[in-house]
Amino acid sequence: MTLEVLREGKHRFVGRNDRGAEVVLGRAGAEGAFSPVELLQIAVAGCSAVTAEELIVRRVGEDAEFRVVVSADRRVGVAELDGVRVVFEVDLAGLAGDVREGMVRAVERAVERLCTVRRTLVKGVPVVEEFPGSQR
Repeated sequence: MTLEVLREGKHRFVGRNDRGAEVVLGRAGAEGAFSPVELLQIAVAGCSAVTAEELIVRRVGEDAEFRVVVSADRRVGVAELDGVRVVFEVDLAGLAGDVREGMVRAVERAVERLCTVRRTLVKGVPVVEEFPGSQR
C-alpha cells in the first residue's frame, strides 16, 4: 500500500492512498483541511468505530447509528498530546442492563486487542525521517 502527502500550496497538502482516497491537510485552523493532530485523533476514533461496529450492530440492530467523538488533552505551547479520549454515542436504551454492560465490555476488549491505531499509540513506535542523500 502506498501512502503519500503532496504539497499543493502554502500550508496545504493532500494525503492519498493507492485506492483513490484523499484527505486535505494543513495547519491548525486552515479552512477545509484537517491538521495532522486532528487526523491522528480521527484515526483513533475511526479505528475504534470500525472495530466496534459489528459488536454494536449485533446487539443494537442492523440499522444502528452511532457516532464516535474524540478529543485530546494538550498543554498550551507543547507540541504533543497528553491523552486522547474516545466517546461512543449510541442509543442503548433498548438493551437490558446486563446486555448493555456485556456489549460495553466486549467493545472495550475488542478495541484494546484489535485497534491498530490505539495499540500503536499506547505502545509508542519510532518514526524516522529520510531525505535524499542522507546517511541515516
